[in-house]
Amino acid sequence: MIVSVTAFYGIIPTLVMRPMFFRGCRSVDGRKEQVCLTFDDGPNAIYTIRLLELLKKYHVRATFFVVGERAEENAGLLKRMAADGHLIGIHHYRHLSNWFLTPYGTRKQCEKAADTVEAITGARPVYYRPPWGHINLFLPLEAHSFRVVLWSAILGDWRIKLGKERLEQRLFHHLKDGAVICLHDDGENLGADNDAPENTIEALEQILKKTTGQYQFVTIDEMYQNRSARVSYKHLIH
Repeated sequence: MIVSVTAFYGIIPTLVMRPMFFRGCRSVDGRKEQVCLTFDDGPNAIYTIRLLELLKKYHVRATFFVVGERAEENAGLLKRMAADGHLIGIHHYRHLSNWFLTPYGTRKQCEKAADTVEAITGARPVYYRPPWGHINLFLPLEAHSFRVVLWSAILGDWRIKLGKERLEQRLFHHLKDGAVICLHDDGENLGADNDAPENTIEALEQILKKTTGQYQFVTIDEMYQNRSARVSYKHLIH
């Protein structure tokens, strides 16, 4: 019975609805190689600050989907993200799966996370990524005030056994125009390894070093605007 309810309420909606949500798009003219780096589950007092320094070094702007309670604990890092030009979206207030939340629970987790970010940065988040990418039957209604963002590539960087070399290879393979790449700057959640972000930072540094000037790294809102522009562009040429 429990399995059947979970399947109807969570697993099936996740499989069916995922294509509905934003997962990246090619640039308007097809010539600019635009990539969106996104980071989930932070901020983390040890790894996020190192990640911010790395992104600043290579003039990269990224999107962070933060967990509300961790944002409260690391408010200074959230302010640094905003000051450095990164986009801040929400995960949940706590890292909980929508498969096991009531419709009200989903709405409460989103609103509380958004309230937290707004209190720290002065700006209310617009973008939302469900933890683990889990969607429930009522999520489109309960999270209607946010734009749901998934990914074009999720690389398994939450497991330390993947290793920085294999992670670097996966990153390089998925760098392409319109990609939304999901990475993690915190490893404290169920199924993750605490030290896994070490590999993420080291692999990313190698990628940024080797590909300097080849890609334009944009935030989700910039890529989302590109999608709108692309629709208008297609309308004009047809």
